[in-house]
Amino acid sequence: MTEVRTSEYVGSCEVTDMPNDPFQWDAREDCEVRQILDRIADKWSLLVMALLENGTLRFTELLRLIDGVSQRMLTVTLRQLERDGLVSRTVHPVVPPRVDYSLTDLGRSLNATVLAFVTWTESHQSDIAAARARYDESVMS
Repeated sequence: MTEVRTSEYVGSCEVTDMPNDPFQWDAREDCEVRQILDRIADKWSLLVMALLENGTLRFTELLRLIDGVSQRMLTVTLRQLERDGLVSRTVHPVVPPRVDYSLTDLGRSLNATVLAFVTWTESHQSDIAAARARYDESVMS
C-alpha cells in the first residue's frame, strides 16, 4: 500500500471516492464547491431565498423586509443568486421600472435543504445553548 501524504490532498477540490471528503470543498479560490457553499451560506442569501419561497417580491419589498441589509448589499446578493441560477429577475417595461425576483426550480430545491438545516437547528438549540454554557463555565474557571 502506497502512503499518501496529507499535503498531496490539501487544496484539492476534485471529486474523490471518499464520501464527504472535506478536501472537495476547501478554501481555495478556484474551488467552485467552496464558492457555492460560501454563497448559499451567506446570511443575506439565505434570508432572500427564504422570503422568495413564499412568492415573487420586488426589490423594495425585499429591502424593507430584511432588517439591516443595505441597498448595495441586497443588489450584490440578488445579482450573485441570479448568476448562480437560484433566483430569476423579471424587468417589467413600465415607468417607473418594476423589477420582480423569484426563486427558480434550482433555488426551491436548495430551500428544501436549508429548511432541513433550520429544522435541525431549532430542535437542537437548547442542546447547543447548554453546551455553550458548559464550555464558557469551563473556560472561566
